Amino acid sequence: MSLLLPCASARTSHLFPSSQKGNGRERDLKYPIPLNHNKDLNFLVKKLAPSLTAVLLAVSPICYPPESLGQTLDIQRGATLFNRACIGCHDTGGNIIQPGATLSTSDLQRNGVDTEEEIFRVTYYGKGRMPGFGEKCTPRGQCTFGPRLQDEEIKLLAEFVKFQAEQGWPNVSTD
Repeated sequence: MSLLLPCASARTSHLFPSSQKGNGRERDLKYPIPLNHNKDLNFLVKKLAPSLTAVLLAVSPICYPPESLGQTLDIQRGATLFNRACIGCHDTGGNIIQPGATLSTSDLQRNGVDTEEEIFRVTYYGKGRMPGFGEKCTPRGQCTFGPRLQDEEIKLLAEFVKFQAEQGWPNVSTD
């Protein structure tokens, strides 16, 4: 299949003689430039398709599907809470305040915070430089000065952080 590229614009129309039809808006170029898109497309498909397919499958949620619709909704709610309360310090699972305390699986394990229960506890009461976000967080100096989170919200956050850590923090989307 060969397509023709009409190379006539207001600036170049004098370079390519053409015949006028009808109201002058339609042009038949005498010297069209043929393009062979099939050859280029076949080359791209043969050379790039295998590696692109591998990349797409590697980052696809199909590889790590949630177990149920309820889990999917909880993950989305957790992502929304994370984006609201945590992303300022923990963008993509990192830690801008204390680099050795990221939300990666290895750091969570090293710091003894690798279960949902421990993630809940640290989120509720705080630890080190991280303030607590629980409604009844004490002592006062260890807790956030911002809005507090309800127990159910912290539970969703803990589930979300654990899930993302297991996946290597692929995405924090709330779509």
